[in-house]
Amino acid sequence: MKQTIDLATWNRKEHFEFFSTFEEPFFGITTPIDMTIAYEKAKAIQIPFFVYYLHKTIAAVNQVENFRYRIEENEVVLYDEIDASSTIMREDKTFGFSFMKFNSDIHEFTKIVQTEIKRIQVTPGLFTREFPGNIIHFSAIPWINFTGLTHSRSYTLPDSCPKVSWGKLIDENGQKTMSMAVMAHHGLIDGYHMGLFIEILQTELNK
Repeated sequence: MKQTIDLATWNRKEHFEFFSTFEEPFFGITTPIDMTIAYEKAKAIQIPFFVYYLHKTIAAVNQVENFRYRIEENEVVLYDEIDASSTIMREDKTFGFSFMKFNSDIHEFTKIVQTEIKRIQVTPGLFTREFPGNIIHFSAIPWINFTGLTHSRSYTLPDSCPKVSWGKLIDENGQKTMSMAVMAHHGLIDGYHMGLFIEILQTELNK
């Protein structure tokens, strides 16, 4: 479900109109995230670590209203809930775009993810299904401890979907960290909302 925002009374009207004129309205941040507790919790409840931090990422996204805004046909809409489209690698090292419906129960979510991973493994191509508007673009790059990240983008293609990417798990003296990059449309999201998302995400990871 979604609702259309009344731009005439929206407190972000000027921000939205200003940044929407940019050829590149997206901005991004890259930051290390403490995964020490999260890694142990995932292991304790026997949930794949990738599934664990994907679940917590979507949970945090859903708690920040600005991350649930999307631009559709020149209007701003607010979705009730956000799901994920994650890149999934196949044995031949190509990948496909998946769709993973969020479920607050991490065990049920694990079943959803595992079913979708199996589907991608036997489905050729990049776009393997229709995608709704209420998603984030999610990717994992577990081979690289990156300190910055950019995305391939077509400036003529309308896009307002936040993009979250995770890097390599690093262990230094017992403390585990992973770099996370977040990109978002500046007409919908500011640095404050990025910071709020990261704060909520860390709380979710440590639950």
